[in-house]
Amino acid sequence: MSEKGQKALDNHHNGYNCAQSVACAFAQELGMDEREVFRIMEGFGFGMGCMNTCGAVSGMTAIAGLKESGGEPGSPASKKASYRASKKMMKAFEEKNGSVICRELKGVETGKLLRSCDGCVEDAAEIAEKYLKGELE
Repeated sequence: MSEKGQKALDNHHNGYNCAQSVACAFAQELGMDEREVFRIMEGFGFGMGCMNTCGAVSGMTAIAGLKESGGEPGSPASKKASYRASKKMMKAFEEKNGSVICRELKGVETGKLLRSCDGCVEDAAEIAEKYLKGELE
């Protein structure tokens, strides 16, 4: 397991939701206060509270925006870079786990668990770490 995967998993075991677990593992590297990231990501856990997009995936996507955004509303290049990064990471997550949707990952309708919450948190953190290191294809 990668260092960030372990940090995200530790966060999850310490009461962070899945989105917080992933995003907060990278707060320092992204120049963010962990408490603020924790607060921002709270509503994204449990698939945005209704088992839609996996919270760990949302945390991973937030990392793309924090890295790529220039913080300027009129900057389409920044948005395009964020979208490309998000798409790349989501594709890697879906290829590994079969979905990016919380209820599908949990097998709510099928009875077939694709990936545990801990596994999703670990995978999202490891994918984000590869992305930040420039190692994600």
